[in-house]
Amino acid sequence: MSPSSLSFALTPSSQPRSAQERAKILDNPGFGLHFTDHMVSVHWDKEGGWRDAAVTPYGPIALDPAAAVLHYGQEIFEGIKAYRHADGSVWTFRPQANAERLQRSARRLALPELPVDVFVESLKQIIAVDKDWVPSGEEASLYLRPFMIGDEVFLGVRSAHKATYYVIACPAGPYFAKGVAPVAIWLSTDFARAAKGGTGAAKCGGNYAASLLPQQQAQDNGCSQVLFLDPAEGKYLEELGGMNVFLVYGKQNKLVTPELSGSILEGITRDSVLQLARDRGMVVEERKIAVDEWKQGVASGDITEVFACGTAAVITPIGQLKGEGFSVGDLSAPAGDVTMGLRKELTDIQYGRAPDRHGWLVRLDA
Repeated sequence: MSPSSLSFALTPSSQPRSAQERAKILDNPGFGLHFTDHMVSVHWDKEGGWRDAAVTPYGPIALDPAAAVLHYGQEIFEGIKAYRHADGSVWTFRPQANAERLQRSARRLALPELPVDVFVESLKQIIAVDKDWVPSGEEASLYLRPFMIGDEVFLGVRSAHKATYYVIACPAGPYFAKGVAPVAIWLSTDFARAAKGGTGAAKCGGNYAASLLPQQQAQDNGCSQVLFLDPAEGKYLEELGGMNVFLVYGKQNKLVTPELSGSILEGITRDSVLQLARDRGMVVEERKIAVDEWKQGVASGDITEVFACGTAAVITPIGQLKGEGFSVGDLSAPAGDVTMGLRKELTDIQYGRAPDRHGWLVRLDA
């Protein structure tokens, strides 16, 4: 069956949450704590390709104990949000880019590539039944989690001949519940996020599992996130545990971020920030950045702001970099104008408060 001919069979939940229950959840949703009434699934096998697209009640996934994902980690995922605009319509941001990244991740993990149109349609399908779960509060959203697993029952070490793609969704409140504030991050010198030739450019669970121990180390040192260096020389910035990092050279009106090295995730928010910076007339550089450049730039005043970006937080100001025996920056200083200006511009586009000059928005409920 060709992707364009896939139709989604709907089985409505027989026990959806009541309007009162849903309203109570949406009033204080947190993140990743509550899930909508439905989920999407599309199956694949080597012989027949993609088939059996469905929208079903949210619930447990039955897996055989010998399913490939449980033994060899054949799993990939994406993160994307649905935003309610002032007129009540529901939109998402650059879903084609997420779909293409999911395809790249699939290629690296030897999983089947889901067609872009099926990815976008899967988001529309879950919104069609769970639109009422999209919050309308300030910076609230419905977080959509598409993911794919190899679920063939087979213990041999090869790519699975069966896989399933799913979409689940959870309402999310503002990332910064008390307002955007600078964070401290910890420089990890004992661990690398990914190796050269590894899976760093793929969005797969193993990368995040590997970051959990150094993330715990960061928290033990009073930091919110961990920063990884390059795996080869251990001196160039890579990315945070789940976000890309940027340096602002204020006097030069310049924005600098680590170049994509094959071990850095190609962030959709990262790419969007670079475009918005160019639109502002900023000089944009994607290149190697030694950690010493950060230290010296802050000391000299050349680096005036540092921030990180990702789907969940959008843009997070970084006030301090800490590591073994050193500390750079002032956590008590307010977030910078470039950081907050880019953050406002990006969120205004996402929520329909500013013109979408680049055609990034896609309506999901039409």
